[in-house]
Amino acid sequence: MTALLEVTAARKAFGGLVAVNDLGFAVARGEILGLIGPNGSGKTTMLNLISGALRCDAGDIRFKGHAIGRLPSHRIARLGIGRTFQLVRVLTAMTCRENVIAGLAFRRSPLWGAAAVEHAGALLARVGLEDKARLTADQLTYIDQKRLELARALALEPDLLLLDEWLAGLNPSELNAGIALVRSLRADGLTIILVEHVMDAIRSLCNRCIVMNAGRKIAEGPAAGVLAEREVVRAYLGEADA
Repeated sequence: MTALLEVTAARKAFGGLVAVNDLGFAVARGEILGLIGPNGSGKTTMLNLISGALRCDAGDIRFKGHAIGRLPSHRIARLGIGRTFQLVRVLTAMTCRENVIAGLAFRRSPLWGAAAVEHAGALLARVGLEDKARLTADQLTYIDQKRLELARALALEPDLLLLDEWLAGLNPSELNAGIALVRSLRADGLTIILVEHVMDAIRSLCNRCIVMNAGRKIAEGPAAGVLAEREVVRAYLGEADA
C-alpha cells in the first residue's frame, strides 16, 4: 500500500478529556476510508488535526511524506488537503460563484480573473449547481449549501478530501445522488476520508473502515466485517444489544 496519509500515535486532549488517544492509521492513494464511531468518539477532532484546525499534543501526521502536524491550515490546504465541515460553512452574503472563487485563491496555483470565473463555473457544474452561480449562498437549500461547500473544497485541487458527515440529513433520493457524486470523485483520482453515520453510504463507498470509540481505534478492516464485530455493535448500541 502506498500511503498518501500516515497518522502515528496522534493525541489531542481538551483539559481532562482525551478526544484522540494514540490513534494511528494510513490512507492509500485512491482509497475511500470510512472513519466511523458513535457521537463524541473523536472523529471530527481527528479531521481537525489532519486539516490543521487543531494541532496534535503528541504523535505525527505525514502527508506525501511531509510532517504536517504542526503546520497552519492554509499551508496544509496548499499541500493538497481539502475538507467540508459537519456544520456547513459557506459565505452566506456571497454568490455561489464568489464562494468557489474564494477557494481558488488558496490552491497551490491560485486562479484569478476570467480564469477563476471559468473554473468556478466548471466546479459548480461538477456538483450540480451550474444554474445557481449568481444566487447568494443564503438562498440555497441545505443540500445545495453542502454541494457549494464541496465545490469550494474541490477548488483547492486537493489530493485528499475530508468529508465530515457530508451525506447527513439527506432524503433517500438526495442520498443516492450524493453517494454517486462521492464515488465519481474517487473515479477522478481523489483520496477520501469519509466521516459518516449513514451506514448505507459506508457500505457502498468505503474500501475500509476505522471505528473509533472514546478517542481510540477499536476496529479496522472491510466495512461489512467491521460493522459486525461485537465491540463495534456494543459501542453503537450498548452492552444489552451487543
